[in-house]
Amino acid sequence: MPRTLYGYLWRLTRRHQIVLSVISVVVFLTSMAPLELQRRIVNDVIGDRDARTLGLLCAAYAGVALAMGAIKLGLNVYRGYVGETATLDLRRQVHARMAAPPTAGVQGPECAETTGAEIAMVIAEVEPVGGFVGISISEPLLQGGILVTVFGYMVYLQPWMALTSILLFTPQLVFVPLMQREINRRAARRIRVVREVSGHLVEEARHESNDDGRGRFLRRIAEVFAINMQIFRWKFSMNFLMNGTYHIGVMAILLVGGGLVIEGRTEIGTVVAFISGLAQLNDPWGDLVNYFRESTTAQVKYRLIADAVDRAPDGD
Repeated sequence: MPRTLYGYLWRLTRRHQIVLSVISVVVFLTSMAPLELQRRIVNDVIGDRDARTLGLLCAAYAGVALAMGAIKLGLNVYRGYVGETATLDLRRQVHARMAAPPTAGVQGPECAETTGAEIAMVIAEVEPVGGFVGISISEPLLQGGILVTVFGYMVYLQPWMALTSILLFTPQLVFVPLMQREINRRAARRIRVVREVSGHLVEEARHESNDDGRGRFLRRIAEVFAINMQIFRWKFSMNFLMNGTYHIGVMAILLVGGGLVIEGRTEIGTVVAFISGLAQLNDPWGDLVNYFRESTTAQVKYRLIADAVDRAPDGD
């Protein structure tokens, strides 16, 4: 197997990845259209009391929203297909290699550990790896493209409000990577402990377990529980801080934008578009954070799977 996850996914799904990337570019290039339509409806139509133009722009907004939703639906279904293709391929490879007869002299706990690892890989560990293959290239391209496109549109509309938004967004660039690193370390540790638990269960099924074996098993599952609780605390604390900075950003846009409207230096529709734009910045940023979390977990699991497959006998 290729030594890296990206080497594997490129070898298996490169044609699909190219198509997914093209669809992602189409989606993020059209992401500013709803914002511009909102701004025009509020500024140009409602102020002029033009019912006919209002109806046309609202119909255009609905059409754009439906078209973007349909494209995203197709993108997500296609991603699911690519991910399941990778999952199927990994399960076949793991089973083909791990099902070979054990090497002479490899018996007892070592053999059970190998069987337990195979069970964990075939049933559970390949799922997040395969799922990540489906989003591996298109997700950062899509979400990063939305961030750049929407922020560029906000700068075009009102540079001062855009600067305010990005300044309030900056703290996330500091605390998110630090907190995510702690989550990644614990996720990697959890994978290894769960493998040990799987090996122990196979050994216990083959041979009557003694008190020492039961004690080791109980310690391992208690360790998994403790690791999961640590991950929950870091993960939801990070979500709390991200949501807090988002709402502070909304407050700042209302404060700064409202002041500019009172002074006659901008329009109310611009403020409305900025609030929607900030939501469109917050969502893809959160998706990128989740992407890098899944990326780390998938790469760790892929390395463990590749190492186990490479060490397994080939049955010759």
